[in-house]
Amino acid sequence: MTSTSEHSKLQILQNFRVILCQTSHPGNIGSAARAMKTMGLQHLYLVKPDSFPDAHATALSTGAADLLENAIVTNTLTEALSGCAFAIGMSARKRSLSHELVNVRAAANTAIEIANTQTVALVFGTEMSGLTNEELDHCQLLAMIPANAEYSSLNLAAAVQIMCYELRMAALEDATFSQNAHIELATIDSVEGFYKHLEETLLHIGYLNPVAPKKLMERMRRIYARIRLEKEEVNLLRGILTLTVTPKKHDKY
Repeated sequence: MTSTSEHSKLQILQNFRVILCQTSHPGNIGSAARAMKTMGLQHLYLVKPDSFPDAHATALSTGAADLLENAIVTNTLTEALSGCAFAIGMSARKRSLSHELVNVRAAANTAIEIANTQTVALVFGTEMSGLTNEELDHCQLLAMIPANAEYSSLNLAAAVQIMCYELRMAALEDATFSQNAHIELATIDSVEGFYKHLEETLLHIGYLNPVAPKKLMERMRRIYARIRLEKEEVNLLRGILTLTVTPKKHDKY
């Protein structure tokens, strides 16, 4: 039985969404929904699942069929992240990326602090290969489950269960939030708008090669992902980009 105090602390879990990208097996969607519900999370997003709705997913969800009924299906990860301020990409292996990489316990503590005021997403990749580098570029933090190095393969639903458990435990702790806990981070939507504006500006000034823009923009994304841009910072940067393309005329004296 959850006490009133615990119930109050666990309300923060409503500020999380679990995003499953291109899930191959519908049973894993049902099992992930069950894993979420046992830990008190309820917002499930599915990016281009191979098969959904599906009877196998419903069967394996057991008592969590309501999460499947309310699941939001999108065509892109960008759509699934709309409205979120922070995204944690779950990675089963170390990547040659410049993202900050932490274990799931550290990730949960960071996520709980941000979720105190804004929505946070947990992003999981397809069963066979996990998240692509392009999908990870939409995340601000990478998290790993420190499994047995000789056999680190985890079922998708098991990985969801572990991360949701860590979030629940972090929520139940009497955490002392840092001074930055109430700073409003820019939403992922607005950051994506900034990236588009940045790419257009770099093309305009001739710094970005239009034939092969991908590598540079990947690097730019990772620089800003590490910073965790605030709402006002995005406005400031976009103002600079605007004046870079259309310089303000000085008053004549």
